[in-house]
Amino acid sequence: MSEAVEYDVVVLGAGPAGENVVDRTRAAGLTTALVEAELVGGECSYWACVPSKALLRPALARADARRVPGLAGSVGGSLDASAVFAHRDYWTGSWKDDGQVDWVDSIGAHLYRGHGRLYGVRKVAVTSPEGEHHVLAARHAVVVATGTRAMVPDVPGLAGARPWTSREATSARQVPGRLLIVGGSVVAAEMATAWQALGSQVTLLVRGSGLLPRMEPFAGELVAEALREAGAVVRTDVSVEAVVRDGSTGPVQVVLEGGEILEGDELLMATGRSPHTEDIGLETVGLTPGGWIPVDESCRVEGHGWLYAVGDVNHRALLTHQGKYQGRIAGAAIAARAAGAELDTGRWGAHAATADTHALPQAVFTDPEAAAVGLTLAEAERAGHRVRAVDYDLGKVSGAGLYADGYRGRARMVVDLDREVLLGVTFVGPGAAELVHAATVAVAGEVPIDRLWHAVPSFPTISEIWLRLLETYRG
Repeated sequence: MSEAVEYDVVVLGAGPAGENVVDRTRAAGLTTALVEAELVGGECSYWACVPSKALLRPALARADARRVPGLAGSVGGSLDASAVFAHRDYWTGSWKDDGQVDWVDSIGAHLYRGHGRLYGVRKVAVTSPEGEHHVLAARHAVVVATGTRAMVPDVPGLAGARPWTSREATSARQVPGRLLIVGGSVVAAEMATAWQALGSQVTLLVRGSGLLPRMEPFAGELVAEALREAGAVVRTDVSVEAVVRDGSTGPVQVVLEGGEILEGDELLMATGRSPHTEDIGLETVGLTPGGWIPVDESCRVEGHGWLYAVGDVNHRALLTHQGKYQGRIAGAAIAARAAGAELDTGRWGAHAATADTHALPQAVFTDPEAAAVGLTLAEAERAGHRVRAVDYDLGKVSGAGLYADGYRGRARMVVDLDREVLLGVTFVGPGAAELVHAATVAVAGEVPIDRLWHAVPSFPTISEIWLRLLETYRG
């Protein structure tokens, strides 16, 4: 190994979470090194959030247009798959990270390309693609931001069947005639929406009782209903026992519990994520390789005053926007500790990632869209709150009816009856993703119901749902 190069902060992983740490530490004047084995920008930019939304946007725009009088008859045809793929390629930079590298350079951080591993206390060893070795030493902090990878279950025959994961599903260049999808969470639901719209015959195999299990049950029900109407097959309470594929281009067969066999041209396994920590040197600092890294509210690893973990690896909230939020929190905490300042780790403190548990928002870009923040009714009840769920048909809101003929959707707010504040809000319907930030402000800010009466929604917008929910609550 070469002699160690010293920095104030070393960040291992250049996805959105790592980038936000770098942004904050550089803004505080700390010298910072960033280590990345693949593309600067990470999973979200090239194989997840960005390409998936690029694939989904044409599908959702067409669906919306088909519900608008005077326009519906003009959009009856199929999507131009090559144009959709070109749109996706543009937003991923054709899987080149030049723009992100320019940003790293512009803020004065130092990028090391290669595989990085912890090398004992406050050190990271980097092996470049050319075989060069570097040791980076951190005066104040090392931050692990290596994210997660798709989890492929141990199903007989699966490894040799060349299944798609989320990466192949968002980067494929051909539309499979028949696509089997195993899973029921966000990736499965979104990719079923995208590929069915692009022309695949999609069969969705869900082990549980419904889609989107982390949301209110009606969210998964409405999405499944729409997928079936679009021509997809959605089967719940099924289990895959084996996978068979002969040859490099032949069809793939899925054997279900009970012996039923389904055949497709491609198979997408959307069965969860596992931490990308198996080969980053955790054992050199007394942590378990391949596991999640537990942290405190400032994203510092307990028992290691110099080590932080942000984003998916700490298992607090596997969402890009939450990883970025944690990156900002951790960067501020590192800067404060480096300056000898006292940290503000109270409930609303600048150095505490409380939103991971208090007001966690998520948007699912299916048709209809599903978006939620905070607790579901079941979660609130399990936590011991005295609550009431207030439901309203989104299609009865004037703005929704103008948005689309036959608008179908639903909204729910979960009210803490003792404090009369919102613990959670869920919206399902076309365009619903744009409603969730207002709900996030209400939940995070613990805005009293009496104050929400004075937040007047514009007419005629779908946001009038707030007025209808409040009226329903008051009776």
